[in-house]
Amino acid sequence: MKQLSGLDASFLYMETGRSFGHVNGLSIFERPDDPDFSPYLAYRGLLERHLPMLEPFRRRLVEVPLALDHPYWVNDPDFDLDFHVRHIAVPAPGTALELAELVARLIGRPMDRSRPLWEVYVIEGLDSGDFAVLSKIHHATIDGAAGAALTAMLLDPDPDAPPRVPLGEWTPERLPSNAELLGRTAVELARRPVKALRLQVRLLRGLGRVTRNQGFDALANQIRRGLPGPAGRVVSRALGAEVPTDHDEPPAAPRITAPRTPFNATITPHRRFAYRSASLTDVKAIKNAVGATINDIVMAVCAGALRGYLELHDALPEENLRAMVPVSIRTGDEDDPWTNRVSAVFPDLPTTVEDPLLRLQEVHQAMASAKEQFDLLPADVLVDLSQLAPPALAIRASRVAARTRLADRTSPPFNLVISNVPGPRQPLYLTGGARLKHYYPVSTIIDGQGLNITVQSYVDRLDFGLVACRELVPDLWTLMDLVMGEIAVLAAAAGVELSEPIETDETAGVP
Repeated sequence: MKQLSGLDASFLYMETGRSFGHVNGLSIFERPDDPDFSPYLAYRGLLERHLPMLEPFRRRLVEVPLALDHPYWVNDPDFDLDFHVRHIAVPAPGTALELAELVARLIGRPMDRSRPLWEVYVIEGLDSGDFAVLSKIHHATIDGAAGAALTAMLLDPDPDAPPRVPLGEWTPERLPSNAELLGRTAVELARRPVKALRLQVRLLRGLGRVTRNQGFDALANQIRRGLPGPAGRVVSRALGAEVPTDHDEPPAAPRITAPRTPFNATITPHRRFAYRSASLTDVKAIKNAVGATINDIVMAVCAGALRGYLELHDALPEENLRAMVPVSIRTGDEDDPWTNRVSAVFPDLPTTVEDPLLRLQEVHQAMASAKEQFDLLPADVLVDLSQLAPPALAIRASRVAARTRLADRTSPPFNLVISNVPGPRQPLYLTGGARLKHYYPVSTIIDGQGLNITVQSYVDRLDFGLVACRELVPDLWTLMDLVMGEIAVLAAAAGVELSEPIETDETAGVP
């Protein structure tokens, strides 16, 4: 039995009847020539063989009575693989549009918390002859980096590799009683005050670095020196050494709100999904021509597309949009790989800038400034502070915000999430020789941020996945067209000749 971290559990607490905590991925596989090949049996067999190594797929939630503490994971004593792996087909004619509609409906359904929090849909009927696999897994279970590791465990770089033999076995666990859970909770609550003090002092030190304010440092040092008695000396040692109080001028304070747009409102349970693929080789050529990074290019492309989309709707704010960009804080030394170790930066998106190269330059500066702020304040402290939040209070706050439609009454802290996830550089194969052609990320949205743009690289492709509230962004494919078009715009501005045409409605199979 293992307790969820505060960050892991937060993805459970934020769920309402219209906001869901699961993240998803759409894999497109090339069907092998073998006429006896069954995509469903191949993928089900793959998961069954790997279950001893796939802890996130075996464990289910056990919630503490009255939400007095964060839940626990246990190996499900009633595990049923056939419940989680499902075989379906897209309706004819099986174009990208039908597949996207099916994915949108599947991700708009909550997951059963009485079972392990994942589902896999093996999808046939695509007009290309390929097949797809949609994976749904709760964010409480893994983050993006852990998800990439999980994919690498399942697939193989050798198309002719025999099925892997699982290493070891796994053992189901009995569900703990309420009395056992409350006993563990009592012990944890007794330890919490010292943990809270340690984290608060570290946070004060971080704030001193961010603001260049000597007062925060002095307060942290005073707390460290001022604890009386033996217990105080133990805690003081745990808090660490005093910190210097000399600082330069503080950096510019970041914005804490963003302008409103049509997609910054209360969402519904309904989703839209759109996806396209671009040449990573071409994006790298643009990057090299202008002296930027891949992430700069992605952010600039998104900024240009959002500017164009909002202009089409006569809704472009006079102020730049603001994005949340997830950042992994994994060190590689974590005891538990199957947990969230992620923070975020909040750069401005230069949607007020018309010139594409100037927009790219401002994106680069905005990301550099956001990362400077991120580096000053210890991200692990902010993540660990979530461990101290009372679960019952967090759940009630989420429900009150949803019931009162708070997202319609306040300015959003940011407009949307934009995430760029590095993926495998070598081709991967499913047992039986089915080659993975694309991996389209299918992320999540919440009240106030009804649009998400996530990008994942794979071999020589850059795969874009857009998720939105069905009612707030009814024309998501239009935004997808603009995203792809911005790659061509930026290439032309940089003097780069693209090696392949940009995907259009016609080439992508969208009527």
